[in-house]
Amino acid sequence: MSKPSESIFRRLQFYTTAAYPCSYLPGRMARSEVAAPAHLVDDAAYSRLIEQGFRRSGLFTYRPACDGCQACIPLRVDTRRFQRDRTQQKLWHRMQATLSAGIAPLHWDARHFELYLRYQRQRHPGAGMDQDDQAQYTQFLLTSRVHTEMAEFHDPDGTLRMVSIMDRIDHGISAVYTFYDPDWHGSLGTYGILWQLDYCRRLGLPWLYLGYWIEESRKMAYKSRFRPHQILRGGVWIEPASN
Repeated sequence: MSKPSESIFRRLQFYTTAAYPCSYLPGRMARSEVAAPAHLVDDAAYSRLIEQGFRRSGLFTYRPACDGCQACIPLRVDTRRFQRDRTQQKLWHRMQATLSAGIAPLHWDARHFELYLRYQRQRHPGAGMDQDDQAQYTQFLLTSRVHTEMAEFHDPDGTLRMVSIMDRIDHGISAVYTFYDPDWHGSLGTYGILWQLDYCRRLGLPWLYLGYWIEESRKMAYKSRFRPHQILRGGVWIEPASN
């Protein structure tokens, strides 16, 4: 076991995983630093961990600890200063008139799972998350010891089109995962982030944490389009010149 560079709580320990294939940069190997034991990562500890660049997957709270690579950069959007650009504004008004959103506690729903499988099979085929495995889905998205909620988006006919999993923390929201109807017209992924930014503002929360931005990954490029944002460098949140 090893301690992180910043001491968070003396009761937590941190270990580095064995190397595994990177999900974002082909041909590279990755490692993660994991907070343990998982049952001691409560809401207060989790808020501090998120602020220091950690993320959550099921009961695992982790951050990248790769050998010789620092491509994964934590990114958070300033919800108080965020202004939608022209394209985002058009999308916002169109989707506001098309989709209704509701908040629900974390729960199993067969419709969610069916939508999740369709999304994975079309958007991330072969990534290992497209199997008809309810246990894997439950472990990944429905297992949490912190304040987690779901946003469900329906069209006027009542058909489920998108689900966002969000963690509420002391100073914002951490966007855990969003999946949506891959055949639906429009940019549902972008709208999901715009909606979460608006939700943060309605709750009076200053930050929306979008996980890791990777400049070399096309899958992650969209995150930097939400401005102003900050990135975590050397343990300090800074606003890049590109803002």
